[in-house]
Amino acid sequence: QFKNDLKNVMQLAGLEGEQVVFLLEDHHFVDTALLELTNSLLSAGEVPGLYTPEELEPLLTPLRDLASQEGYRGTLFSYYCSRIKSNLHVVLIMDSSNPNFARQCESNPAFYTRCSFQSMEFWSNSSMIQIPRMLLSGYGHRGGSTAVQSDRPLTGGDDILKAFLHIHQTCLSNGATPRKYITLLRTYRTVYGVKKQKIIKKQNHLQAGLSKLNEATSLVDELKQKAAEQSALLAQKQTEADEALKEITVRMQQASEQKTEVEKVKQQQSEERGKLEKRKKAIDIELSAIEPLVREAKEAVGNIKTETLSEIRALRMPPDVIRDILEAVLRLMGTFDTSWGNMRSFLAKRGVKEEIISFNARKITPEIRDSVQELLDKNKKSFDPAAAKRASSAAAPLAAWVKANVAYSTVLEKIGPLEQEQASLARNLEKSESRLRKLNHALESLDNKVLELRTRFEQRTTEAAKLKIDVDKANETIKAAENLIGKLEGEYKRWSSQVKDLKEALDQLPKKTLLAAGFITYLSQASEGERRNKLTNWVEHLGLGSFDLRYFLSTESEQLVWKGEGLPSDDLSVENALVILQGQLCPFLIDPSQRATEWLKIHLKENRLEVINQQDSNFTTALELAVRFGKTLIIQEVDGVEPILYPLLRKDLVSQGPRYVVQIGDKAIDYNEDFRLFLTTRNPLPDIAPDAASIISEVNFTTTKAGLTAQLLAATIQHEKPELEQRKSELLKKEEDLKVQLAALEESLLQELAMAEGNILENKTLLDSLNETKAKSLTIAHALKESVTLQASLDKERDAYLPLAQQGSTLFFVISDLSKLNNMYRFSLASFFRLFQRALKSEKDVGNTELRIRTLALTMQSLLYEYTCRSLFKADRLMFAMHLVHGAHPELFQEQEWEYFMGLIVSDVLRKRESLQQMKDSLPSWCNPDQTQQINMLKTTFPSMYASLDLSNAGMWAQFASSSQCEKEFPPSLMKKISPFQQVLVIQALRPDRLQSAMETFAFQSLRLNELSPTFNLRRLYETETLPSEPILLIISPGVDPSQELQELADVIVSSSKYHQVAMGQGQATIAIQLLRECANKGHWLCLKNLHLVTGWLPTLEKELKSLELHSEFRLWLTSEVHPKFPTILLQSSFKVTYESPPGVKKNLQRTYESWSSEYIGQGSVLRAQALFALAWLHAIVQERRSYTPQGWSKFYEFSTSDLRVAANIIDRLFLSPGKVSWQFMHGLMENAIYGGRVDNTYDMRVLQSYLTQFFDNKLLTGESVSKIKIGGIITLPSSSRVQDYSSVISLLPETDRPFFFGLPANIERSAQKTNSSKVISQLKVLMRADTIADKFDREQWTNELSPILSLWKKLNQGSELINKKISPPSDKIESPIAAFVALERYNAIKFVQMIHSSLAALNKVLKGVTLLSSAVQKLASSLMKHEIPASWAKVWDGPSEPPQYLRLLVAKSLALGSWEEKAMAGELLSKTTLDLSELFHPDTFLNALRQQTARTLKCSMNSLKFVCSWKTAPINHSVKVGGLQLEGCNFDGTRLTENQHNSPSLSILPVCSIAWIHKATSPPYPPGDCIALPVYYDNTREKLVTCFSIPCAGKLTQWIQCGAAIFLKNSS
Repeated sequence: QFKNDLKNVMQLAGLEGEQVVFLLEDHHFVDTALLELTNSLLSAGEVPGLYTPEELEPLLTPLRDLASQEGYRGTLFSYYCSRIKSNLHVVLIMDSSNPNFARQCESNPAFYTRCSFQSMEFWSNSSMIQIPRMLLSGYGHRGGSTAVQSDRPLTGGDDILKAFLHIHQTCLSNGATPRKYITLLRTYRTVYGVKKQKIIKKQNHLQAGLSKLNEATSLVDELKQKAAEQSALLAQKQTEADEALKEITVRMQQASEQKTEVEKVKQQQSEERGKLEKRKKAIDIELSAIEPLVREAKEAVGNIKTETLSEIRALRMPPDVIRDILEAVLRLMGTFDTSWGNMRSFLAKRGVKEEIISFNARKITPEIRDSVQELLDKNKKSFDPAAAKRASSAAAPLAAWVKANVAYSTVLEKIGPLEQEQASLARNLEKSESRLRKLNHALESLDNKVLELRTRFEQRTTEAAKLKIDVDKANETIKAAENLIGKLEGEYKRWSSQVKDLKEALDQLPKKTLLAAGFITYLSQASEGERRNKLTNWVEHLGLGSFDLRYFLSTESEQLVWKGEGLPSDDLSVENALVILQGQLCPFLIDPSQRATEWLKIHLKENRLEVINQQDSNFTTALELAVRFGKTLIIQEVDGVEPILYPLLRKDLVSQGPRYVVQIGDKAIDYNEDFRLFLTTRNPLPDIAPDAASIISEVNFTTTKAGLTAQLLAATIQHEKPELEQRKSELLKKEEDLKVQLAALEESLLQELAMAEGNILENKTLLDSLNETKAKSLTIAHALKESVTLQASLDKERDAYLPLAQQGSTLFFVISDLSKLNNMYRFSLASFFRLFQRALKSEKDVGNTELRIRTLALTMQSLLYEYTCRSLFKADRLMFAMHLVHGAHPELFQEQEWEYFMGLIVSDVLRKRESLQQMKDSLPSWCNPDQTQQINMLKTTFPSMYASLDLSNAGMWAQFASSSQCEKEFPPSLMKKISPFQQVLVIQALRPDRLQSAMETFAFQSLRLNELSPTFNLRRLYETETLPSEPILLIISPGVDPSQELQELADVIVSSSKYHQVAMGQGQATIAIQLLRECANKGHWLCLKNLHLVTGWLPTLEKELKSLELHSEFRLWLTSEVHPKFPTILLQSSFKVTYESPPGVKKNLQRTYESWSSEYIGQGSVLRAQALFALAWLHAIVQERRSYTPQGWSKFYEFSTSDLRVAANIIDRLFLSPGKVSWQFMHGLMENAIYGGRVDNTYDMRVLQSYLTQFFDNKLLTGESVSKIKIGGIITLPSSSRVQDYSSVISLLPETDRPFFFGLPANIERSAQKTNSSKVISQLKVLMRADTIADKFDREQWTNELSPILSLWKKLNQGSELINKKISPPSDKIESPIAAFVALERYNAIKFVQMIHSSLAALNKVLKGVTLLSSAVQKLASSLMKHEIPASWAKVWDGPSEPPQYLRLLVAKSLALGSWEEKAMAGELLSKTTLDLSELFHPDTFLNALRQQTARTLKCSMNSLKFVCSWKTAPINHSVKVGGLQLEGCNFDGTRLTENQHNSPSLSILPVCSIAWIHKATSPPYPPGDCIALPVYYDNTREKLVTCFSIPCAGKLTQWIQCGAAIFLKNSS
């Protein structure tokens, strides 16, 4: 793809002649080959091999004419290249902070020679302050061609602008770049907008509610005043009503009398009415037949539709039927104009129907009736109902009405006489009624008066009642309002307070938002401690009282939901969730346990979620679809940010009309605004390039101690008391529901108050609702109070198990530290959890919770120790045991004890020999003088404990001093006075030769162990602890191969046909992956060997394994040597077992004979079989002697089975030809090629030569005759070639090695213990290092780490002039070479002290904040915090490896050199002083200066002199006395060497000796045959050689060579 792009741009520039810019960025260079192509393009305008000849010819043809026109004389291709160089502009954007930057530039010189460098550094402070003003104040907003300055000021003012800059600058070590700064501003803007809107909304709600409550209070006051006035008026109205009642009584009496007379008149009327009634009945009988017909006719007319009448009216000439009917109607109603026009006018009248219906038949005169009757008779058919209906629906009802009224008129005429009689009776009745009316009128006037009085009474009574109701209502309203206001008093106060708080919150919002935005942008990958420190710094800078990020950006409810979805409940995880959900950049989750990733999947499941692995074949397609359709995409297993993701992460969107597109690979994809991207990895240390770091938000979910404690507590409760955890969860849920309800009720309360219209005191519905809401809120508040109490009780129960969880968490972080020592020692949280669950299940309930927890803690510790030890090499197990005790049981250590043990305590420096001598003299006689300084340090550090030791009581300490197991011979009287670890400290000070044993004893007791190295076998591990998903990684030591044991195990468990193995190397990866898939599917076993050869491929293996569905019987076995680049994820997810050779000569011999078949040993002569045994013995001796490094060998040599195999081949060749065997030939090959080829120390080679001479010799290898010499001092070689004979001889050997096997002294154990204990302490120091502290500047942490070393330096130089002394280089005129050497040594020492002082002073200034951190100070601090010697110091002097010892020794030597210089200048140095060469930086140079001075004195060449030493009293000419030398491996009494005994000290002091340079011809002090040359080393590490001394030994050279004898300069540290 890149080559195609290159061709395109080259053709545009070369063929089309266009000006082209070819932009390349860091992330484009996925392969170094791309850089090389770019380099070629820049340097020559061409890329060799880019075009084939077949491509070039047609490509260049169009240029032929152009070249000739321009007169170009070169080849067409050259012309093409020249045009490219003219038109193509390559722009490289590269990050100088990228670790590969310098290498990439150096390997591509055109980057230097053909490019102009433009360095885009960080923005200036003034720019950094202006940018937020522009971005956040509305400056430069879009919407026009020019930027417009907004008048809206930035909330928070200029102070907030400076705070942006401050936060950015404090995070420079956290990857704060300009891009991140812009992200900070955008995050600020988003968070600020959301928070401000919420606050203002709530503020408005509260203020509306408060205003209504204030309104209600003022209304109550008005009501009270009004109620008082109405009460007075009520009393007045009641009085008026009483008076009216009295008058009513009088008037009622008068009315009663009038009523009696009225009754009489009424009696008369009744009789008259009876008669009248009879006449009326007779009339009614006549009318009863006809009246229904009239009524029906009227109703029918009423039902005629107006439209129908209109239709008739519209007719020009009506049908006869209609005309006849209408004529009859008009005649009846008294109208005789029956023309059609009149008829139409009649019909057109408004209310014609009503007029017809209401027509009174009494108006019909006989003439009219006869006229109509005549018409009816004449046109009978017209009035027939059927005919009429046919003519019109209105005609029939009108015809019926005419006939009915004619009939009715006839009846009325008939009943005329009866009606007259009735009228006469009615007149009589009227007279009586007139009388009655008069009476009634009188009565009525009385009644009216009464009514008037009654009305007045009722009015007064009603008014009084109304007033009473109003007063009662007012009182009721007042009571209800006072009740409500009383109930809402709490709310009123709280809301008032909240309004005040919200105003304050609004004022503080810019600052708090800035803190949140700063946290989200810069601290997502920081540790808990760093987060707290940075936030504290920012809070102080902004002048805020406090700030809680979690509750600022989320609610308790949201956090509970997240926890319910599976988010770990610790603070770090919740903070990380906030960063993920509220950050502006794409989150990159570093999630080794994958718990956060699983939470994210659940949390986003409603968001059209898709999950994919970066390695999936359909990755690009899935990415394109997600972007196009706005899905949420989680990409897993992301080890680094792929180039394809950069445009998405940077939001490099291109506008195309109304839509945006983004480049994904070679496609432009429509960008959907809903698209969201999340990246996750299990790798705790992913490779994130600097340019990628600024476009993602790295969120670190690596487990913290607090987080793990919470998780383990939950697991413990779930196992021990599941109901407790359930109740806790239910309670939390209920509590949160109640809080939500309470918040909702309060919201509803505010809403109802805010929405209420008019007088709220008269709104009964509102008042009832408010009362109900208040009652509910009180109930909920009470329930919440109860819930808190119950929760506290549950927490108390849960907290009973907290110590176990804390212990578990501590244990995990103790084993996590081991990776600092060895990359292979890495452990996953998942495996630790399984171990924890095993511990919980392993112990039965003992009833007592406290005892149960103690038992579980012990079980957990024991399981963890066994599990971890299996993963450690044996040499590291004691270190782990001590580390575990210190980490898990801090109660066993008092203040400063561990620091003293580790050598970290700052002590005073002894500047004068006299003071050291005084201390030696003050020590009890039984104490070793070499331990003077250590004993003194114990005394000054722990004075009370030292006093209790009573060291002056020699009798009490006699057994301890002489015992070979002094740790078991501690004075009984002291055992109760001092703690077990204090006993270790005492042994460290008094008997360091037994410190290893003392540590082992202490570890056994503290951890309650049975053994330091638990035993195990692969079969038991397979059956009890392995899983298909967890590879079994066998970490092997060099030369060890577990293949045979694995093959045998597979034969037993799954059969050999189901066991496959691949030795990894070139080209085996594909086969391995194929086999892995097959075995995983079929349930076979697969062993991949030597993974340390293919570490780059291992991530692929791990991801492939994770993607497979595994058969339950499948197992993946891996073997690897230790490798620093072995992938962390595979290490953590594997079940690790170290596989190393069992220690000891016996086991070594047995392994060798197991590898040789009986046929191989028996195929030759007896002498050959003996030679093979001698070889096996030699191989065992040289390998096992390494256990005693540096006394056995000066360093660890990689003697391996390949040496054994080649040496065995040499023996086979020796015995191919008949005759005498040449052992000299064997010696030569072994010395110079096979074993000796690995040895680079002369004195180690001397040991190997002595072994070869001893084991391959005719006196030992006698063939069939029995040798008198025993190999190793105990084995007589069998005179046979049968393998059984040799095996039986080997079986007789002891399990543990004896020093004499190797020719080592009997007290070698003491030296070994010293070496091993020093190694353990060094390893423990490595574990104390903080990995990340040195990488990022944190003033507080750096100060804590570095203050001890700065304090030490200050103390070392108190009272000394070294740091201020002005000194000139020594003069060239000093004649004496010794004086010149001492002057130069002194000058260099002082200059070096001053150089160190200036570097430490610069560091101190940085820590105090006086100066900025420079790269030199960063390197210095980084080295010191890692307990390493800074490179700038080591260049000057290669001293001790620990900075405190280095500085002590430097100052001690520098001070001592002052005394040397004084004596040298006075000429007394060589004649009157016993010199201590350990006080010099370069003692070998001093010996050369002495040689030069002697040559000058003797006036001979330096080459004619030889070096001698003597302990004789007779002086040697020009000699110098040297003292303070130490001897290891044997003793020397001044006359000859003697063997060390079992209880001899490991080091002995050599008597003062004379050293000199004498003529080679002069006889030496001792005969050469009686002497042995012993090396003189700087110190007991045997790394640097000074010279060698010839010491009288009285023969036995082999013994002194093999015992590892050597001399050291005095240990001055």
